[in-house]
Amino acid sequence: MTKPITWRRTPGFSRTFLLGGFLACMLLALSGAVAAEPEAAPVTAPKTLEPEAAEPELPEYKPGRPVDGDLLGEPIEFYTWSQDTLLDVARADQLGLPELMAANPGVDRWLPGKAKRLILPTQYILPDAPRKGIVINLAEMRLYYFAKEGWVESYPIGVGRDAFTTPVGRTKVVRKKASPVWRPAAGARKDDPVLPAVVPAGPDNPLGEYALYLGWPTYLIHGTSKPWGVGRRVSRGCIRLYPEDIEWLFENVPVGTPVRVVDQPIKLGRKKGQLYVEVHPSLIQVDELEETGVAKPDPLPDQTDRILVAAGDDIPRLDWPAVDRALRERSGLPIRITR
Repeated sequence: MTKPITWRRTPGFSRTFLLGGFLACMLLALSGAVAAEPEAAPVTAPKTLEPEAAEPELPEYKPGRPVDGDLLGEPIEFYTWSQDTLLDVARADQLGLPELMAANPGVDRWLPGKAKRLILPTQYILPDAPRKGIVINLAEMRLYYFAKEGWVESYPIGVGRDAFTTPVGRTKVVRKKASPVWRPAAGARKDDPVLPAVVPAGPDNPLGEYALYLGWPTYLIHGTSKPWGVGRRVSRGCIRLYPEDIEWLFENVPVGTPVRVVDQPIKLGRKKGQLYVEVHPSLIQVDELEETGVAKPDPLPDQTDRILVAAGDDIPRLDWPAVDRALRERSGLPIRITR
């Protein structure tokens, strides 16, 4: 089976790199032309590559990112190419569409425009849960894998839609399967009578190419045949990942790995002595982002006591305007709330 091309951008890979490479190639070509003999045969134009042509070599992907206190990663400023859609940007940077839209309200998902400035929400406060095995936070639609001390993998996920919510609690990976067969539950076949009793492995199988089976019957962590559903509430309760992400998890997560599912729309954490808060859109706001690109305000219950407890001895340093802004905007970005 041919390994799929990963959409992950390589750190440091930029337009500057591309432009430099292009100019270098032009200079080499010009120097070659000067040195060539007059009788040299004209250069034949290269043939157009067919779709089945060999894929280019990709840089080795080194998994895991270091944790800095309670935070993982850093936010990235990104400028779009003329043909970029937000779905393209989201998949390339291991993001879900709604989280990218929440961080960039009002940006058209299909036509953001050339050189449109975006903030990529690639920094996360770790969920309030034991840092062991797999931790899934439904509110932010994100999975964390604590592979080893101080290093974490994080991936966007698709979760259960209305009436098919993913359960909260503890379980574990009980088995793994490549090229899984899908046996739709009775409810799925009732909703869609044309579904067969068994869907074999292949491009039309909604489980994708890999699956991790959990101790909860009928709930899986799996790939997908429809990557656009990652980062959104579209499943019947299972956890779906981009094909390239589930492949890495399948190869690196052993059977028996503990899995904890939480639902934490508000997270607090520290980095270098500063307190941060990360507030995610409500389910209603996520639906509004999907429909219109902008979410209406959805006020939260008062969080003063929780903020005070988290601040502890740093209460005098609290930046209350920053707290209010984070709770109001619900951008999903970690916001520093101490001075």
